[in-house]
Amino acid sequence: MTEARVAASYVHLLYEYLSGQGLDPIRLLGPLPSGHFVALPAWRAALDQAQALDPRPALSLRLAAGISARHFGVVGFAALACPNLFAALQRLERFHNSVYDVNPAQVELSPQGLSIEWGTARGRPGALVDETALASLVQLTRDFTGRRLAPLQVDFVNPRPADASPYLSFFGCPVLFDQPSTRLLLATQDLTLPLRKSDPALLALLDAQAEALLQAVGAVAAPVAAFRHSLVALIRDGHTSLAALAQAHHLSPRSLQRRLAEQGLSFQALLDATRRQLAEAYLSGQDLELSEIALLLGFSEQSAFTRAFGQWTGMAPAQWRKLHSKGLA
Repeated sequence: MTEARVAASYVHLLYEYLSGQGLDPIRLLGPLPSGHFVALPAWRAALDQAQALDPRPALSLRLAAGISARHFGVVGFAALACPNLFAALQRLERFHNSVYDVNPAQVELSPQGLSIEWGTARGRPGALVDETALASLVQLTRDFTGRRLAPLQVDFVNPRPADASPYLSFFGCPVLFDQPSTRLLLATQDLTLPLRKSDPALLALLDAQAEALLQAVGAVAAPVAAFRHSLVALIRDGHTSLAALAQAHHLSPRSLQRRLAEQGLSFQALLDATRRQLAEAYLSGQDLELSEIALLLGFSEQSAFTRAFGQWTGMAPAQWRKLHSKGLA
């Protein structure tokens, strides 16, 4: 299990819980994680320590009650910008390794509902880790939609606790233990629920940061700057079509193409240049994982970003970052 890890932003949930219990988490657990990830053994040890301090049953459920998009970092806020719960869960699944990289998830949509299943290919992380993760995901669906959604069924690989009633109460559905895998089954009708409004302040901050990075690259003609400015938010939300940019400027696609041509540009050239400039700016720092950069650039998955970046620069994003961090390029 040495490769397994969770995001530091996710670990903050435990510190907040202990503070809410009148305890000093920094004194008990040490400083908040400074890196992007926390190794799974360290996360499990922190949970075990918290369990020793708070021996009441179902600590995992009390932790999960405090979850929100911010504990999932960039991925969480990007998911909250999706139009409905299904799209948000798809985005979380595609970029899950930026938050919870323990066992790979298998997602299957059927007439019965959406099944999200975690096996034991990389080992069994333990009851507290498993239960906190699954309960957090359920709580996140409630936070996203503003409704107390109840799954159809929850399965855990872990042994049945002495008192299962807190689990039945939290999930509001049958909860099975000692199962072959950990699994969550969500009702089909819940998948189309719209999400509550995303955090406008944070999204505005993300867009402002991106715009500042573009301005640092260099000035462009005023018409191009206006189009590039609009692309920032569109790219973040995955709307990377000519039609989307034209709509943002109340133009027809043909009119937008004509205006870009007057500046010696095509839409694809503008999109690629904007993405590349943002990508290189993000890669110049160490704050974002490659999967988060891919998401901020509107790619459906990290592999698509890697291919595009290779076409732009002739090298992989990780290689580019390594060279620039050493000052070799």
